Amino acid sequence: MDQHSLFQISASGMAVEKLRLDVSTANLANMHSTAGAGKALYRPLQVISRAVPLTFSEQMGHIAAGGAEVASIAPQEVAPRMVFEPAHPDADAKGFVAYPGVNQTSEMMTMLSALRAYEANVVALKAAKTMASRALEIGGQS
Repeated sequence: MDQHSLFQISASGMAVEKLRLDVSTANLANMHSTAGAGKALYRPLQVISRAVPLTFSEQMGHIAAGGAEVASIAPQEVAPRMVFEPAHPDADAKGFVAYPGVNQTSEMMTMLSALRAYEANVVALKAAKTMASRALEIGGQS
């Protein structure tokens, strides 16, 4: 496996995990937003990632590649959270306000797992960098 592929795989993983962190942060930021008259309520988003599909030559071992990529960012199908606040300007006729159905616990767990996966990719990238520089040192000694 060439060094460029190692860097590329780690970089793609870091990009996916950063996006997961950004989307989770956006969900938490909009947790208490309401929809005004005639506007749509914020729907929590979810990052759907997948492994980068390998070509035939990559599968046969001639070229090392791989990594991760974002397949899509899809809105979650969750019901809004209804809170009784009759004095709120966005309350309905019964006094309930619709808030996005963001699960704070789930979003925090997503953030933690994205941070850990990002850190793991950084460690792998540093290891690949160390191996490449060490190989250059060994090759330069002869």
